[in-house]
Amino acid sequence: MTSGVLAERRLARPVLSTSTGWLVTGLVVAVAAVLRLYRLDEPPGILFDETYYANEAQALLEHGVEYDKGVPKYVVHPPLGKWAIALGIRVFGFNEFGWRIAAALAGIASVLIVVRTARRLFRSDLLAGAAGLLIALDGMHLVMSRTALLDIFLTLCVVAAFGCLVLDREQRRARWLAALRDGLDPARPRSAGRPPFAVPWWRIAAAVAIGCGLGVKWSAVFYLAAFLVLIYVWEVGTRRTVGVRRPWLDALADEGGWLVAVVVVAGAVYLASWTGWFLSDTGYFRHWQRDSLGVDDSSVAGALGNLWHYHAEALTFHTGLSTAHPYQSWPWQWLLLARPVLFYRSAVGPCGAPTCTGEVLLLGTPVLWWAFLPALAALAWLGISRRDWRAGAIMLCALAGILPWFRNAADGRTMFYFYALPAEPFLVLAVVYVLGVIVGPLPRTRRAQDRRLIGSVVAGGLVLQVALCFAYFYPIYVGTPLTYDQWLARHWLGDLWI
Repeated sequence: MTSGVLAERRLARPVLSTSTGWLVTGLVVAVAAVLRLYRLDEPPGILFDETYYANEAQALLEHGVEYDKGVPKYVVHPPLGKWAIALGIRVFGFNEFGWRIAAALAGIASVLIVVRTARRLFRSDLLAGAAGLLIALDGMHLVMSRTALLDIFLTLCVVAAFGCLVLDREQRRARWLAALRDGLDPARPRSAGRPPFAVPWWRIAAAVAIGCGLGVKWSAVFYLAAFLVLIYVWEVGTRRTVGVRRPWLDALADEGGWLVAVVVVAGAVYLASWTGWFLSDTGYFRHWQRDSLGVDDSSVAGALGNLWHYHAEALTFHTGLSTAHPYQSWPWQWLLLARPVLFYRSAVGPCGAPTCTGEVLLLGTPVLWWAFLPALAALAWLGISRRDWRAGAIMLCALAGILPWFRNAADGRTMFYFYALPAEPFLVLAVVYVLGVIVGPLPRTRRAQDRRLIGSVVAGGLVLQVALCFAYFYPIYVGTPLTYDQWLARHWLGDLWI
């Protein structure tokens, strides 16, 4: 095979059937929607940190900023996630359904994006459906989709940005392919050996998405850094494929400006998420310079200076947070499910016994989560041996959601299991990648048919086990009253889960 033909083959976009893909997508998203919307207003009352975010969202509707007991409230997370919760309250009222519906829709949307992105990555409707189904049937994703906390919105923003970058990669490579077919010589210097200028709209969309993520939680910055690496490495790979002589330097020269643009757009979107604070006179620290230093802060620069001070104070809070909590955990415990988080417990029945226990426990589906570590190990081996860009991208994004927290653990910072939620879609993609290798390509020989049949049984068996495990634990994900023995039987790790 000549180098030109090989380059065309590598640059070509995947050809995927539309009708089957959307049918699979629709079925998986329907499963996710039913699980997340059914009896969303139960359990009644406030669950865990809903006490903060539901009330702060209501205050945003009333004042444009977080307010409490007639005074501005000091909060340490940006407002965008709370604005999303506020939208649900605005439509459905200040009640359980109202403050949880936005989280449920964000969870459903994240499943949709995972399915469509997996389809681009693996070029398989079956594997795409498996990826979405594993997300839909995960206990932590379900609980976070049924609770008014921020992390599900962050997860949605992260997977949306990643999906946009996958499409950007395809679009940019297609641009090179079209130029090669028109006679472009990549060996020529600068613009003479480059495709015509084109705005990378999917890349800009990714910047908007991750900027929204920053507007939910600052930890999105880990993914911003990872995505910048992906953009650059993918651009280098494209240039190597087409035969550019100095792919690393040329990619930096050609795409450096766009990398800066991604940061600028993300930053602009983040600042826009603070619009309510900017427009108010009552936001916390809104006039800090005027009130504390006697300095006129009515200009744009003054407002930005006050916001900078707010951020400095919030960063000090985050880095110094070490208050003990009974359900705190460390990053090395997350993939082991060593310390889930209790969101709700009630002794109210009926359950068919004198003593009942209803519980909402933030716990990933054990069969799925205990598959993550071996899947990551296999992904690393397969990615290196096959030099597969997909394995590298999945690994980088999975680690971006977990490894940075080890630094905070060294400082003794209080952390919780749900901090791993944005990494979960990539952990699932790691599992699906390995399942795809086990299943193998479309067979051309009888031996290959037998191998694919065995691989399909193994992969299908894992998905079935996850589904059965999820069904078994479902009552403690949604607060269904159980007898004491039924409740205790679902705490496989004993005191670690109680």
